[in-house]
Amino acid sequence: MRKCRLTKYEKETIVLFNEAENTANIYTYNTALKNRLAKFSKENPNCAKLITEYPCGAVAYEIDKKRLSIRFTAPYSEERREKARKYAKAHNIVSNLNSKHFKR
Repeated sequence: MRKCRLTKYEKETIVLFNEAENTANIYTYNTALKNRLAKFSKENPNCAKLITEYPCGAVAYEIDKKRLSIRFTAPYSEERREKARKYAKAHNIVSNLNSKHFKR
């Protein structure tokens, strides 16, 4: 793989599909997503396949559009965050509940 100096901003993930076709195309630099796509395509070769591996580290997959799901998650309420904190303390679990991802 060739070394490319791309910024995080330039390392895009693009999910592309239309209403007429039964497949979706996913182009990504995201390592976690690349790993998930590789595993999924290996376990389900009739549902997903690698189309291209790009020299700078991106991949493109084609997947059955029925296998694609987009999920939105609501932020934790203060009450739920507090319950999670108490549970984590009681069970000696390291928590990310105070991270930047949890807005107050």
